[in-house]
Amino acid sequence: MFSQEDLIQIARQSMPFGKYQGTLLIDLPEPYLIWFQHKGWPEGRLGNWLQLVLEIKINGLESLVEPLKKPIASSSTKVKKRITFD
Repeated sequence: MFSQEDLIQIARQSMPFGKYQGTLLIDLPEPYLIWFQHKGWPEGRLGNWLQLVLEIKINGLESLVEPLKKPIASSSTKVKKRITFD
């Protein structure tokens, strides 16, 4: 059984190795996940998370995980301070 924390982790953790190193787990392509399914999942939490990502993708539920991604800070999202002159 997966927890809410698992959903947060797949939205914020990146792939630690391989062709897609640095890619968020939820953003991994489905064929890559299917390859793992056939070859064998990594051990531990990473393997569990990858299995969860595949289930989410197969069922078309990626949009449910999107809001859990960390917001990316950019200059356009910063609040600008208004200067007034008397």
